Amino acid sequence: MKKDATLIIDGQTIKHSTRRIAYQIYESNFDNKIIYVVGIAKSGVLFAQSIISFLRQISDLEIHFIQLEINKKNPHLPIKTSNDVNVLKNQSVVLIDDVLNTGSTLIYATKYLLEVPLKQLKTAVLVNRNHKNYPIKADYKGISLSTSINEHIQVNLDLESNGVYLS
Repeated sequence: MKKDATLIIDGQTIKHSTRRIAYQIYESNFDNKIIYVVGIAKSGVLFAQSIISFLRQISDLEIHFIQLEINKKNPHLPIKTSNDVNVLKNQSVVLIDDVLNTGSTLIYATKYLLEVPLKQLKTAVLVNRNHKNYPIKADYKGISLSTSINEHIQVNLDLESNGVYLS
């Protein structure tokens, strides 16, 4: 984390936002028995795991997790997943990342997932920055921030410096 970074969302607020998103996901999927949560490496995976933890507390959904690795600087390069995406066929999927900035990561990840016919695809992010270059939105979001394009958002989901920082 940069020295001049300012804490804008503390760990407790992240926890509340995560719990709220988990409830929203459950409300959208209460009639399903199974959902797949796809977390975008790295911070998106940590955020997805937090959401899964809350979902397991509040629901009896069978939750499967898949990690998706995408080159965020060159998202058109090949994408890797921890499981074969064909398991997603006709399933409800929630794609999760930490920050929605330009939308390139989410749009390329969505394109990759849509190569399999899905029952439903929703997206969740902790921070929505509103600098989109692509027509994608977050269905579930923790917070929307109006920032300049030159500002940087860093999400730390580890126990020591849990928070969202602006620099």
